[in-house]
Amino acid sequence: MTLFTKNFRNCTAAVMLVAFSSPHVFAQTNSTMNNPLLQKSTLQYQAPPFNLIKNEHFKPAFDFGLKKQEEEIEKIANNTAKPTFENTVLALELSGKDLNRATTVFSNLTGSNTNDELQKLEKEYAAIFAAHRDKIYLNSKLYQRIKAINLGSLKGEDKKLTEHYLEVFELAGANLSEADKAKMKAINSELAVLSTAFGSKLLIARKNGAVLFDSPSDLDGLSQQEIDAAKELATNAGQSGKYLISLQNTTQQPVLQNLKNRASREKIFKASWSRAEKNDDGDTRATLEKMARLRLQKAQLMGKKSFAEWKIQDQMAKTPEAAMTLLAEIAAPAVKKAKLEAKEIQTLIDSQNGGFKLEPWDWNFYAEQVRKEKYDLDESQIKPYFEIKTVLEKGVFYAAKQMYGITFKERKDLPVYHSDVVVYEVFDKDGSSMAIYYLDFYTRDNKRGGAWMSSFVKQSHYLKQKPVIVNVYNFEKPVNNNPSLVSFDNVITMFHEFGHTLHGLFANQQYATLSGTSVPRDFVEFPSQINEHAALDPVILKNYALHYQTKEVIPQALIDKIKKSETFNSGYNVTELLAASTLDMAWHTVTNEADFKPTLTFETEALKKYGLLVDEVPTRYHSPYFAHIFSGGYSAGYYAYTWSKTLDYNAYDWIKTHGGMTRENGERFRKYILSVGNSVDLNKAFTDFVGHEMQVKPYLENEDL
Repeated sequence: MTLFTKNFRNCTAAVMLVAFSSPHVFAQTNSTMNNPLLQKSTLQYQAPPFNLIKNEHFKPAFDFGLKKQEEEIEKIANNTAKPTFENTVLALELSGKDLNRATTVFSNLTGSNTNDELQKLEKEYAAIFAAHRDKIYLNSKLYQRIKAINLGSLKGEDKKLTEHYLEVFELAGANLSEADKAKMKAINSELAVLSTAFGSKLLIARKNGAVLFDSPSDLDGLSQQEIDAAKELATNAGQSGKYLISLQNTTQQPVLQNLKNRASREKIFKASWSRAEKNDDGDTRATLEKMARLRLQKAQLMGKKSFAEWKIQDQMAKTPEAAMTLLAEIAAPAVKKAKLEAKEIQTLIDSQNGGFKLEPWDWNFYAEQVRKEKYDLDESQIKPYFEIKTVLEKGVFYAAKQMYGITFKERKDLPVYHSDVVVYEVFDKDGSSMAIYYLDFYTRDNKRGGAWMSSFVKQSHYLKQKPVIVNVYNFEKPVNNNPSLVSFDNVITMFHEFGHTLHGLFANQQYATLSGTSVPRDFVEFPSQINEHAALDPVILKNYALHYQTKEVIPQALIDKIKKSETFNSGYNVTELLAASTLDMAWHTVTNEADFKPTLTFETEALKKYGLLVDEVPTRYHSPYFAHIFSGGYSAGYYAYTWSKTLDYNAYDWIKTHGGMTRENGERFRKYILSVGNSVDLNKAFTDFVGHEMQVKPYLENEDL
């Protein structure tokens, strides 16, 4: 459950270059007139015209957009007039319109519907885009102009935007000597190439890691729909008559919960764990090791001891020490509880004369049995109540209407980038149209793993822009006209990602750079985690948990069981998350290059050092496929999920004591959190909402640790 914002820049420009001095320039200008990426979309709220956009449009759009923004930046930097907010900061904010439009669509497609040509372009332009960013943020003239502006003369978002750009320039290295800037540019270029390579290798590893079975008996325990889907996947992969289980991005795989055949479970788990360490085209280890070293070099060039020290300084945590302190406070009780859970599972295995020691591939299968025994709750009992479109429209959308008054209408007239994608128009509480919203539910070989929210268009009053947002998932697509049923975990994922969407929908900023989800990593997950709680609100749950065949509402007895089991397995769940968070920090708190070791050795020693090497509880992401930190922007930032969750539990305690997920509390959350973007002090916004600073206790209590 992840928010990915891969957009190159959240800024736009207003001037198009037109020149007829040479045939070459004329040809380029003529081609721009026919390139949909270089024209403002005429669709509602500038929704992308996917029906017109083709692979061949990206390269000329990139080249034109890069050149145009370079000229815009040079004009700002060389302006002889006294620096003002308007002629410097605002001009910078408005630059790059064409480049932003092209890269925004491109980043979505390379994540959710890529192909060989797009991957080739991604590789080709990674270093070019990195160099372009450096041309902007290492531009001394431009930096000095921003620095010369009197902050005391500015107010509101004008001041905040100026402070933001000052911080961005300084974090990028604008204060470095020219020699060190040259080094920084080289490092950034190489890191961009390596990050793209990591993502491409991981796509190969994920595809090649899919596990093939000969017989449906190997998949005993899965539903007929899941077995049918596995057969179709195999057929599509040229393995007719066999069964293929594709891998999701996490270490544990959803099917392990139900597979009765232990050998099949082991085969899938080991395929997942080793997917990117096979000494083939999908092996990421050399790539990530080089990235870790380069990141340390980059940080030390900036005068910091470690990459984490450099990276976290503009986050809510401010320092790696603060982030690690929070993780450590939660880790000890989480590991203790996980070990008790392991003993409980081992006892069950022994009672069944299993004759083996609990292994990671056994955990979810037997944990499900323990849950059934303790709470009389079986996932197969509740899954029929969670049909995907019903969960969306009568659950996610209904909750948004109850809490915020917003409504949705499906749109079939807007073009999409894949036939699986559906589109809705969103209306505010007063009935006014406020956004366009896309959903892409199903997994594909050409889609990266995980779930995320991104924006095609960011809200901005100055630009008169309303948001255009997409949520992307990786649920298994049903076959043979079977219903699309999802687990309750996936229900939570849908509410979570829509929480990010709410953050984008309710943005109320002048400038796109400060708008919506453009906030620190350790704050951005907070609104989405708050929205998860709506899934179990009794009024909301009974509205969407409808049996796909009988349409009967989920029985209260099942609801009670779900709620009672809410903190079941929390030791395991929190430990695997904290192991990944700590692993991320370990890679990025190294202060001496000599302390880096081969990937697998480094990981084992790091987890052992922090008490998180628990045999039965593998880290949620093993380093070789830890996409968040090596290709997804969460480097030295995966702790953000825990930091945000702590904010969430503090806020949710306040909400519970004030009546729950009500319209009144929703409006208050919208006012203080969802609508402010990055235009205010977020620590103050949080304390204004809950009445006190963040505390660890609510996290421990809500997770029953």
